[in-house]
Amino acid sequence: MTGSIFRVARFSVHDGPGIRTTVFLKGCPLRCAWCHSPESQASMPQLAWHRDGCLQCGTCAGACTAHAITETATGWTTDVRRCRACGACVTHCPAGAREVVGREVTSGDLLAAIERDTLFYEESGGGVTFSGGEPMMQPEFLEALLTGCRQRGIPTAVDTCGMVAPAVFDRLVALPDLFLFDVKVSDPARHREITGGSLETILGNLQTLARARRPVRVRVPLVPGLTDGDENIAGIGALLAGLTLHEVDLLPYHRAGLAKYDRLGLERPPANLCPPSAAQVETAAARLRGFGLRVHVGG
Repeated sequence: MTGSIFRVARFSVHDGPGIRTTVFLKGCPLRCAWCHSPESQASMPQLAWHRDGCLQCGTCAGACTAHAITETATGWTTDVRRCRACGACVTHCPAGAREVVGREVTSGDLLAAIERDTLFYEESGGGVTFSGGEPMMQPEFLEALLTGCRQRGIPTAVDTCGMVAPAVFDRLVALPDLFLFDVKVSDPARHREITGGSLETILGNLQTLARARRPVRVRVPLVPGLTDGDENIAGIGALLAGLTLHEVDLLPYHRAGLAKYDRLGLERPPANLCPPSAAQVETAAARLRGFGLRVHVGG
């Protein structure tokens, strides 16, 4: 069984309890306006060009069989629409300013890598988290990984946006030990406007988890001007209280991922998006706690 990933983060402490290995799978059905991992969105590998490290020598252009690299008045540039992410330019770049983001791996090789840190999982109460992107976009691969971890006694978590076909979700719902489930917006129209996805599908899957009494931590991104409004926070609080899902991680927006958009040749998020102030975070946390929820700020 093979699948597409773009990063494996060892010794992670923000993606579930204890010390964890977080495996980031490629592909996401949503296009959230504040996404800090744009490299997760496409299912296929992508070229990342680190412009600050580029020597503008043009060596890459001679290696590119897709003719995606051309010289302009301001220097050499890459047309990401023509690029096939074959990696030829990466190999020939003398400055190491190019990389292919995303690679195919087998479930066996990945499980072997995960298993190397078993001691840390056992001592810290940690495990492995499958994130993305949306890991359930590769259901067979994810199922193989979750099953393999269970056979090895390694605790698992799945970090999901919930935008998954119900049949796929139902098939996988019993396998992880923990779900990290994103709830971003409580109004269906507004949700589609700023994420591109169906809130009805997401809430249907969240209700499935609640009915099955599966362990869930709900993750609420706090993005000023998009998700921090009192009406939205109150709507999420009422929803979660009604489903008796009381564990909530409030995730303040940060701008750490902006440089990734430039490297991938993608349009940046709106320039007016800024991290929330400490007061804004505490106001939202207090509002959620008012619904009887246990709120933790951060992952």
